Amino acid sequence: MTEQVVLLDEAGRATGEADKHAVHHASTPLHLAFSCYVLDESGRLLVTRRALSKATFPGVWTNTCCGHPAPGEAIEDAVVRRARQELGITLRDLRLVLPAFRYTALMDNGVLENEMCPVFTATSADDVRSDPAEVEEHRWEPWPEFRESVLAGRDVSSWCREQVAQLPADLGGAPARPRSELPPAAVRR
Repeated sequence: MTEQVVLLDEAGRATGEADKHAVHHASTPLHLAFSCYVLDESGRLLVTRRALSKATFPGVWTNTCCGHPAPGEAIEDAVVRRARQELGITLRDLRLVLPAFRYTALMDNGVLENEMCPVFTATSADDVRSDPAEVEEHRWEPWPEFRESVLAGRDVSSWCREQVAQLPADLGGAPARPRSELPPAAVRR
């Protein structure tokens, strides 16, 4: 079964569905995604390096996990699903913190990423059991040091750099935003 993504118009309304692998190219249409930043109980962020075999942005260090909700899947359910699939962890205290984040990123080979990508935070006390097809390596880093290094120019994914610039210094205390601020396609009826 192929993974499907939800295509969007500029207002964040669903306009259709497409195969995830077929949609990423030099003219990638706007589609729905998410990012998640997972902290442990001591406030360390789980940072991951994307698998070298990934079609988009292989080997790039980034936030904990990213993904795409399936058509008809609640975005919160997609975040929980991907954290379990990619990292073998269960999330607690899932919070929407940047509901309207949108970005584009261009790979050196000309492939464009083009997403409305709400950002979530969560906590987990689980040991990481990463899927090598998704995650090359991982490590826990104190959020303040990670944030400072990214703002100073650390080499991370472009979406992570943009998100970190918008996230607060106290990530664990970031206020939850209402679901009504999500793109309309992300609000499951």
